[in-house]
Amino acid sequence: MPLDDIKNVRFEKLKAIQKAGLNPFPGTTKRTHEIKSALEDFSKLSKSGKEIILCGRIISKREHGGSTFCHIKDGSGQIQIYFKKDGLGEKGYQFFLDNFDIGDFIEAKGFLFETKRGERTILISDFKMLAKSLLPLPEKWHGLQDVEERFRKRYLDLIMNREVLQKFVMRSKIISEIRNFLDSEGFLEVETPILQNIAGGARAKPFKTHLNALDLDLYLRIAPELYLKRLLVGGFEKIYEIGRCFRNEGMDFAHNPDFTMLELYWAYKDYKELMKFVEKLFEDLIKKLFKKTTINYEGKEINFKTPWQRIEFSSLIHKYTKIQIEDLSRDALAKKAKTLEIEIEKNENKSRIADEIFKKICLPKILEPTFVIHHLIELSPLAKSLDENPSLAARFQLVAAGWEVVNGFSELNDSLEQRKRFKKEEQERAGGDEEAQKFDKDFIEALEYGMPPAAGLGIGIDRLVALLTDSHSLREVILFPTMRPR
Repeated sequence: MPLDDIKNVRFEKLKAIQKAGLNPFPGTTKRTHEIKSALEDFSKLSKSGKEIILCGRIISKREHGGSTFCHIKDGSGQIQIYFKKDGLGEKGYQFFLDNFDIGDFIEAKGFLFETKRGERTILISDFKMLAKSLLPLPEKWHGLQDVEERFRKRYLDLIMNREVLQKFVMRSKIISEIRNFLDSEGFLEVETPILQNIAGGARAKPFKTHLNALDLDLYLRIAPELYLKRLLVGGFEKIYEIGRCFRNEGMDFAHNPDFTMLELYWAYKDYKELMKFVEKLFEDLIKKLFKKTTINYEGKEINFKTPWQRIEFSSLIHKYTKIQIEDLSRDALAKKAKTLEIEIEKNENKSRIADEIFKKICLPKILEPTFVIHHLIELSPLAKSLDENPSLAARFQLVAAGWEVVNGFSELNDSLEQRKRFKKEEQERAGGDEEAQKFDKDFIEALEYGMPPAAGLGIGIDRLVALLTDSHSLREVILFPTMRPR
């Protein structure tokens, strides 16, 4: 039957319910138990003969003469409900058959019992419509087109696929456990602006908007970093923020225009100490979630038992490409990249060419949790350089199963050096690099008042959730990912 015809039939049923003097969308219900609690207390409730009231969505319906079996589910679980013509009377039983469909929300009152097949069931003594559905639930998902539809209509995906719902329950647990860990370690959660005068703290093209009240152009933040560092200047020593960031960039399995980031800053620490802290955080998180230090991702076992390997950025590139980036000029490295079938933009400097080689060639080959350390300093305009080699950053990235999950470094707190780097970024921006950072005069002024030595990091929450839930794409772990309109 065409969808419009189904909708019309259901609309007639809605009018029949109203004609019977009933509200198909009542504002109250008398639920006594969630389904899960009713099943957990099944023995006690069934022996007592006490009537209970459950509520949920009808997800199946099977008629057998004078009997009808349905399954309903709420947020806690599902149960079978049993309608008998003998118990409800012919009029009440027929009213249910005529007007209730799969997808409707129902209030089901009755007695718990176990069928001959051993299924725990509630024998209905009374029922009430809670919300009439006008569109039918899909029977199943299959094929690429339907995968796209799942993301567009996530609510249907959650109804039809229990494992998808559980994935988002796990996402919530992951964030909660991280929060609990950081709070227990003495970190303070703070909030910084999403609307910013200058989009800074990372290399990215921002989204632009306009505030009418002040006739002011603003940007959605690409990172909270520069505001969090202002808080270090102000006297906070251990802070973090979990929030949405926005980058007007390409979309693929590892990128979505809006995403959730955790950023953390810790005064009087350096990047080496922060790496040890990340190991402690991840080991604690994974043990609490899985009761062990290993996870399975795309059929492979990954062990998060610490300590993890640390490998130099340049050494990793040499390992997989035999390229010695230190010995090559920008143009020579660009030629090498082309032989690896990596496209290079005209305005990309040597450091970003090296980063492209790392992302395309090296990153997919890293399975076990690994700290990639000491990137070229031009990649990290907000990081301190190494004392022993100023061309390298005091920086690390945590990579596992091909995902860049964590990025951290010793924070640059020299206002004079930061000014130079911002000016260099401005020059690159003038040369056509839209992702280069703008000169942030207010942040420089904050640094001039003095910021303590500190280490900071960012954790891509969506990427971490994808890794820990064995998901291939960020769209699988973001409830409402950005989609192209049909």
